[in-house]
Formats: sequence, structure tokens, C-alpha cells
Amino acid sequence: MTRSVRIGAKRSGAWLVRHALEQLPVTHTFGIPGVHNTEIYDELSRSEKIQPVLVTHEAGAAFAADGISRTSGGTIGTLVIVPAAGLTHAMSGIGEAFLDGIPMLVISGGTRTDIPFRYQLHELDLHGILKGLTKGSWHPKTHAEIMPAIFEAYRTAVTGVPGPVFVEIPVNLQLFQETIDELPVFEPPAPPEAPEASLLDAAIDLLEKARSPGLFVGWGAVDVADDVARIAERLGAPVATTLQGLSAFSAAHSLHAGMGFSRAAVPAAENAFANCDCLLAIGTRFAEIPTGSFGCRVPENLIHVDIDPRVLGVNFPAKVAIAGDARAVVPRLLARLAERGIERPERRQKHETRISFDKKAYREEWLARKSDRVNPARFFESLRRQLGDDALMVVDDGNHTFLAAELFPVTVPRRFVSPTDFNCMGYAVPAAIGAKLAKPDLQVVAIVGDGAFLMTGLEIVTATTHQAGIAFFVFHDGELSQISQGQEIPYNRKTCTVLGEIRLEGVALATGAAFIPIGDDAGIDGGIREVLRLAGTGRSVVVDVRIDYGKRTRFTEGVVSTVLKRFPLGDKFRFVGRALVRKVTG
Repeated sequence: MTRSVRIGAKRSGAWLVRHALEQLPVTHTFGIPGVHNTEIYDELSRSEKIQPVLVTHEAGAAFAADGISRTSGGTIGTLVIVPAAGLTHAMSGIGEAFLDGIPMLVISGGTRTDIPFRYQLHELDLHGILKGLTKGSWHPKTHAEIMPAIFEAYRTAVTGVPGPVFVEIPVNLQLFQETIDELPVFEPPAPPEAPEASLLDAAIDLLEKARSPGLFVGWGAVDVADDVARIAERLGAPVATTLQGLSAFSAAHSLHAGMGFSRAAVPAAENAFANCDCLLAIGTRFAEIPTGSFGCRVPENLIHVDIDPRVLGVNFPAKVAIAGDARAVVPRLLARLAERGIERPERRQKHETRISFDKKAYREEWLARKSDRVNPARFFESLRRQLGDDALMVVDDGNHTFLAAELFPVTVPRRFVSPTDFNCMGYAVPAAIGAKLAKPDLQVVAIVGDGAFLMTGLEIVTATTHQAGIAFFVFHDGELSQISQGQEIPYNRKTCTVLGEIRLEGVALATGAAFIPIGDDAGIDGGIREVLRLAGTGRSVVVDVRIDYGKRTRFTEGVVSTVLKRFPLGDKFRFVGRALVRKVTG
């Protein structure tokens, strides 16, 4: 039975919204006030727990909320927006959270329900629009329904596969008071259930017999990173991660191989998994990016662990499928390995030696590249050396994403975040701001391509307003390079991927940020040092990094090759032939 406290007093719907949010792990709300939510904003201004944050665009609000949810380990990112345009603006960030499995609480004002008139301002079927992008939506019709709706929405957002939820509060409920006899008390969701013992035993049987096991971990394993490492050590097994799951296994660990294990992975990962005969996959859906466009070879003995039973064995058949939260499954797998005394030190040493060799060779391959611009490997090497271990890196969608995945070692859980399956450009700037506001003492840097920066770069004014010192490293090459490189191989031309001239110093001036240019390798160390110093004073910094994108990542090369190989033979010859002709004729 739901607990409640008796108050017997008149309260407005806006007061009930604030009171409900204050019972939840909410520290900030993001959005823009409008005629349908100003009453909620007025209440939030009185809160001693929650800080309402004005953004420049609701897409930035959603990305900022996403950044809080990914990095806090418990706090939920929350929006307070207007209906119609506010909601549609926010949908890019809501969609990103939905496909990436990130909890988000979206609260919108709504049109009046106490008048008979139609065609009100902002009148739209908000719930129909969001049906495919949220786990659920609520539309309270009375004051008594407001708090239970918000509580149920929150529980839905964080239970099972996390995701965004939506609550529409009619403006008349916000404005007017009703007598409230009792207020419900928030009750947190139950802890995750333990998996079936027989499935755990079946998984251990396969792992014990395997000659060359491997681990593949995604975002779902981010909160059990230590136990995953102990499992890998006992099995002597290499570990690959997804893009979203880069922080689920420390790159400083000697068994860390890289992102993915297909031909689109770095050599250390591709080689480590070449003879894998049993794969333990935790918290991953085997989606397109980490599998190199589904180009990885997955062994018959696949043990697939995921909180979502719908993804088990979908892209690759699983011998053992365990539907469960990694926080409940992984410690029990580790305990069973220990009970059986399974340890493979010789196999571990063999993998560690090869991984170390391959990583060193790949790094040297990058460092050997010379140009008059900034070498990506030298940049990430210097940045890693100058950042604290606990620093957060937020990336956007683009070529820089995969450079970071291949060249920047991530060592702490929830300290690397990236748009993943929705892959929305414009993510990094506002997401970094959200994360920094929630954790002011956290060192935060964003890596963003110039194309993505054009989408949400003005959100830096929000960081300036709140004295959030963030380093925004803009990889500036004048192109949408991830796509332009993909065009270059089959088309030998770049259509609509070359940007106009951008003067980043003007953006810094407009938003109140400092500006630092890094034009070549000689400026890397000193430039980064000054950037981090300025950010440490509470001032955001726009950094114009004249990046050298001349060398393609393994990810780009591998994906293009994998996709082309799947083409029908006739179309394959047509594409290759066209590329050759254009290379000759120009």
C-alpha cells in the first residue's frame, strides 16, 4: 500500500510538481519558460534542492539532462519545457536517450483541460508524437494524480531498460489550487532480481571449457567494472568494449584490447579475438557501431547477458541467454568462477604480451604521421597526460568520436560519454554542461567536430552564465569528415560535406568564453595546459584545434570495407569502377 502524509491544505498543481521532484534524485531541470509552464518555474525558483537552468534551445536541454544521467550514477536528468515546439525541439535528445538506454524525466506544461475550446495555443497530441521515443507517458487530469504520475514515471525510467518518460501537466492544474488531504511518499523501485542459477552454471561450464574465451562489455556493465575485470583476470581473457561502454573496462588494464573486435577494431582487439571460441557479452545489444557494421565473428558459444530480454540472441544466436541486470548477474558469475577455482595465468600472460605489443605498434603508426596540422595521437596523448584520472570526456558524433575511442585511454567508469545508437550531432556541448553543473568539482572536457559545434555551440552561454569551466576542443577541418571520408572512398568526391568558413574566436566572444588556438603539434602541450588552467578558474574555453584528419581510423576503413563486401556483385563492381574512373578523370 502506498504510504502518504496528511496535510489537509490547499496546494496548486505547480507546487505538487515541485514537491514531487524534490522527493526524487533531481538536482537540476533544463528548459525554457513559456506560457504553459511559468507557474512550475516560479515554484522551482523557491526550491532549495533543485536548480532550474535556462538553455538556449530545448535540444540543448535534453542533451544536458542526458549528460547528468550518464555521469552521476543515480541522479536523473530532467526537463521542464513547453508543449509543441519545446517538445519537438527536445526530441533529438529524447531520442538519443531512448536508443542509448539513458533515464530521463521530461515534464511539459499542457493546454487547459477546464475549458470547452479547441485549437488552443500549442494544442498537439504530445503523447502520440512521443510514443515511439519514450517508455511511457502520463497526463494527470486532477491535482491528486500529479504526484503519483511523476513518481510512476520516474520508476519506469529507471526500472528495467532505462529510458525517457514524459509527463504533461495541464496549465490549469498548475495555476489553480485544490484541497489536498494527503501527499504520497515516494517509494523507490525494488532492487534487480537474481538470475536463474542454472543459467549461471551453464555459462560457467562454457567458460571453463573454452580454450580462448573473450569478454565484450557495453554500457550495461558500467557499474560492475571491477567485477568484470576480476572475471577477465581469472579467465585470462581479453576484453573489448562497445563505444558507449568504453568506460566499463579500464584502458589501463593489461587485458583491455579496444573498442569492438571486428576488422573495424584496432589491431590489438582484432588479434586478441581472432581465435575466440567462447564470448561472454555483458550489457550490449551487438548494435551496428561496436560490431563494425555487424562484421565481427561471434563464436557459437555465446553467453549473452543483458537487462533487456528482447535483445538476447537477436543479431547473433546465444548458447546461454541471461536476462538480468549486470549488477545482479556479474557478481554471481564471478563468485562461481572463484568457487570452481578457475584461473588461467598462462593464457592471461600470453594475451597481455600480444595486446601490449599491438597497442604500442598502433600508437607508433599514428605518431609517425607528419603534417602541418595537429596529429590526433599526439593531441590525445598530451590531453590524457594533463587530465586527472577522474576527468570526464564528452564527445559528439563524427570522426573525432572514433579517434577518441582508438587513441584516448578511458580508465574510470562513467568518465566517457558519447551519443551512440541515435548518433545525434550537437550532443557534446550541452551534455558536458549538464555533467559539469551536476558535479562542479569534476574536470570536464568536450571533444566536438566543427560541424557538430555549429549545431549547439551557442549553448556555451549557459556554461558562462553558471561559471562552469569546461574545455571545448573543436576539431576544426572544415568538413563533416566522418561522412566526407565515407564519400571519398566510393565516390571520389565530397557532396554537401564541406563547411563554410567558421571563425571560432567569434563564437567564444559571443558566448563569453576564452579562446585558445592550437594549430600544429608544437602548440599541443602548451595550448592544452593553458586551456585546462583557464577552465579551472570557472571559465569555459573554446579551443580551435586544427586537426589532421588525413589518416583514417581503423573504424572507418573497416566499416567501409565490410559494407562494400555485402553489396551484390554487380553493384560492387559498379561502385568500385565508378570510384576508379573518377580517380583518374577527377
